[in-house]
Amino acid sequence: MTAIDKIERPVATGPFEEGTTGSPLEEPVVAALREVYDPEIPVNIFDLGLIYVVDIAEDGDVFVGMTLTAPGCPVAGEIPIWVRDAVLPVEGVKNVEVEILWDPPWNPDNMSDAAKLDLGMF
Repeated sequence: MTAIDKIERPVATGPFEEGTTGSPLEEPVVAALREVYDPEIPVNIFDLGLIYVVDIAEDGDVFVGMTLTAPGCPVAGEIPIWVRDAVLPVEGVKNVEVEILWDPPWNPDNMSDAAKLDLGMF
């Protein structure tokens, strides 16, 4: 059993809010998540509001709970791998588990103001 298995995962209520993990790894993990882009939308998955949970154990195990813009996303099987591969090289990260969460469903309100501006939604 890894520390990831021991993390008590909160119920996802929507997009993850920066500064809420209390871990020194949060900032570099979020920066790594911002390097992953939805291939159909020119905005990173973090600012799209696809990241619902970031749990970081003291030993460096990381759990990322995320959603997708739609259940029929053509890269649904690949995005969790991209997320894992982006976060794993962060110094201090030991293991990464990524899970797709469908509740609550994603909606455009989840996007950051910067993402909405980039997409011309303001």
